[in-house]
Amino acid sequence: MFPVSRVPSRDELIDHLVGARIAGDVATPRENNLAHYRELANGNPYYWFGVDLGDRWSDEQDVLAVMAELCGVNEDPGHRAGQDTIDPELTVAGLDRAAAELGKAAADRSRVLTATGHPGGLLDMHAQVAAALRAAGCELVRVPLGLTADQGVVTQLAGVAVYERGASLWHTHSPAPMSEILAALPQEGEALPDLVFADHGWAGCAAQRGITTVGFADSNDPALFLAEHEGTLAVCVPLDDHVVNPRFYEPMTAYLLAAADLD
Repeated sequence: MFPVSRVPSRDELIDHLVGARIAGDVATPRENNLAHYRELANGNPYYWFGVDLGDRWSDEQDVLAVMAELCGVNEDPGHRAGQDTIDPELTVAGLDRAAAELGKAAADRSRVLTATGHPGGLLDMHAQVAAALRAAGCELVRVPLGLTADQGVVTQLAGVAVYERGASLWHTHSPAPMSEILAALPQEGEALPDLVFADHGWAGCAAQRGITTVGFADSNDPALFLAEHEGTLAVCVPLDDHVVNPRFYEPMTAYLLAAADLD
């Protein structure tokens, strides 16, 4: 692990991503990836993350082709089981594109909403991005009080929108929490965000609403990659979104903020 204060070089970050299994040979097995691609192709809305994919991705082999191109999974349709991969070069390239969006938001002092459906892994990254944007003069969207979705509460911690249920933060792929926020803001006389920095259904829902969105997604979560491929989502960064220790994302976060001139 790098010290928190150190910004890794591109090569150092790639080595770290592979060593921490954020990219490279990741923990998500090939069988799980293919099962999710099949569910999306079969029209299961749970796997669409709030993105309207219509009937354009009804062939799972087309989904696999995009995932090979944008995420770096094995492109061979005959590889049905065992190890699968995320290309660390694509992860860093995604971070560079995300940094460009963050830098533009900071320069414009944009109104930004950060959100995560993976609080066990990615909350600290989102919180650091939110704090850096606030320090750069951006306005962080405050989640209206009293919002509920999926039998839980939509709330905010350290500037990051999250889903809470039973006094605990929950992992969720649902677009419903973001939908509730975007519906409530105009009702309270608040503007929608200029930029959303999020993952899972939070990102998919915002992108579908036409908001410039940076998203993060795992190799078994194809919807956001398809959304980037179609131009609905601005950036999708491929990564394993829940490795064994959330501190393993610290070098990646440091690289992202430095590339955006927000460190």
